[in-house]
Amino acid sequence: MPELPEVEVVRAGLEPAATSSTISSVEVLDERGITRHDRALGDFSALLTGRRMLGAARRGKFLWLPLDSDLEPDAEARQAVLIHLGMSGQVLLREAGEPAGRHARVRLVVEHPLHGELAIHFVDQRTFGSLAVDSLVPTLDGGAGGVGSDLALVPSQVVHIARDPLDPAFDDAGFLAALVERRTTVKRALLDQTLISGVGNIYADEALWAARMHFEQPTQTLSKRKARELLTEVRFVLQKALAEGGTSFDAQYVNVNGASGYFANSLNVYGRQGQPCPRCGTTIVRASFMNRSSHFCPHCQRMRTPERSALAG
Repeated sequence: MPELPEVEVVRAGLEPAATSSTISSVEVLDERGITRHDRALGDFSALLTGRRMLGAARRGKFLWLPLDSDLEPDAEARQAVLIHLGMSGQVLLREAGEPAGRHARVRLVVEHPLHGELAIHFVDQRTFGSLAVDSLVPTLDGGAGGVGSDLALVPSQVVHIARDPLDPAFDDAGFLAALVERRTTVKRALLDQTLISGVGNIYADEALWAARMHFEQPTQTLSKRKARELLTEVRFVLQKALAEGGTSFDAQYVNVNGASGYFANSLNVYGRQGQPCPRCGTTIVRASFMNRSSHFCPHCQRMRTPERSALAG
């Protein structure tokens, strides 16, 4: 599943085309492409046709395109096009007349004031992703909704999602306190999108390796220093992956122009089972974890009993 770097690459690529564009037509090519849409709000196509998009925003793995107000074009947006990529979703920018591909689910034709007519194709081979028109609601902390938005609004389907560590409004102290209080294991905590968003299996494994931490280390055993180190490594690996365009193992994870990222070349443990640890040479192990896998170095990432409690710092 695309994680924060992959989704942010899509957001950044989509933003110039979406900002100030007016949606001239909407084609739902496959109803599975709008499974998140609440039809009680109205028909998906009718709600979007003629609306102006104000930008592109992201929180964790969710994207949204804020829309102008129904009543006053310059008023705060109260609805947005919500985008969740699921397992294999793609958002591609195309020429307006370009035919939809085999796995295209939704096509928006937009008119941009500078770039003219463009098409936004939502493509999803495995059909776990979806678009929706969603209401925007106030953020719980009063801050901007997410990266790319100054509005203190977030889609209703995203309000329960925690901020991600690349969000300027991310609360380091609040996260660290909640982490040691969660009474779980560190990887489960990193994958909990209500605690910290945007981190999935790949970047959790990479950050834990960098922090020399076993994926089943209980959170309540972490010292303040070690918890801070883990957050630092999470942030670092996300920033590095973002700079390299994300992680692409196949043609499914691409930017808006269809290009793949190359962070797969920088992975230290994920997918490297049976190979030597880049740090100590011990063979990387793959272990079962929550219906998926964890990749770790059994020497560098041993389960540890702390010398002092988390509360002691």
